[in-house]
Amino acid sequence: MKLKICGMKYPDNILEVGTLLPDYMGFIFWEKSARYFDGTLPTLPQSIKKIGVFVNANKEEIEAQVLKHDLQAVQLHGQESVAFCHELKNTLANTTEIIKVFSVDDTFDFNQLEPFETVCDYFLFDTKGKLPGGNGTTFDWKVLEQYPSQKPFFLSGGIGLDEIDLVKQILKTDLPIIAIDVNSKFEIEAGLKNKEELDRFKQKINF
Repeated sequence: MKLKICGMKYPDNILEVGTLLPDYMGFIFWEKSARYFDGTLPTLPQSIKKIGVFVNANKEEIEAQVLKHDLQAVQLHGQESVAFCHELKNTLANTTEIIKVFSVDDTFDFNQLEPFETVCDYFLFDTKGKLPGGNGTTFDWKVLEQYPSQKPFFLSGGIGLDEIDLVKQILKTDLPIIAIDVNSKFEIEAGLKNKEELDRFKQKINF
């Protein structure tokens, strides 16, 4: 099981959290986000995959950020189409993983995932809310019992220390969860993460 820490913003905090060696670290390139990253990434251990988070950005913008920050993955958090994902995958020459996000509630239709199967490396399921992400709430994970695919996915949405038992339970299922994605529940303020609480979570889940 892998750990993704998303919404990193401040260089010193990025380096501090980087000492925990999460598998993925996410940086939000959406200007309307309180966690918008608009700086220079410090040098991180090579084992940490850097993910750029985008919301309805154009192909050129995404490619520019991938090159600038040497991103290993892009996370598409808007209404990106199958055709767009396909075009982006070709543009990035399969050197950068593509994660397509879907906002989930109790009425989510998993049939909409099928066209994306061949144009994305992973799915990410987040809680449907007012914002594209970072809403700080969990959705009812029982809906994932309807997941019809073997495509690995990231589980996101309001996961914190209080959700440890729930995380342990869902990891016992046959669902192809590749990583647990955490963000706002571990914040001192938007974009500033609490390293000690993240370390406690990491140890409890045994990532």
